[in-house]
Amino acid sequence: MTGLSDEALELVTSEPLMAHLATCVDGRPHVAPVWFSYDAAAEGIEVLTTGRKLSNIRENPRVALSVQKDIDGRAQWRVTMLGTATVVDDADKKREATRRINRRYGADESAWPENELVRISVGTATVKTY
Repeated sequence: MTGLSDEALELVTSEPLMAHLATCVDGRPHVAPVWFSYDAAAEGIEVLTTGRKLSNIRENPRVALSVQKDIDGRAQWRVTMLGTATVVDDADKKREATRRINRRYGADESAWPENELVRISVGTATVKTY
């Protein structure tokens, strides 16, 4: 079962916002922006990534993800999640997630085929509205 409350789930799926994914490298945080989607069937957040983030996840699957909505530079709400990431080595699931995530953000559905699918099982989530 997901660690996302109904309120958190409603916020993070409301529109295509940027998330910031924090991974760990050599005991230090590495944060990078990512596109994401929520997969209801898997009850997890999915991202597509490569490079440093992917290698960090392979070495240490504990991650944090933060999503925030701003209007004119003023925060409206934020959801911060802690969880465990798993690299999904399934070509069909990767293709489906690539289409879904790219479509959500207005990109070509087959763009960035080099990215790998990562599913984040959310353990806890904190919601703050302003």
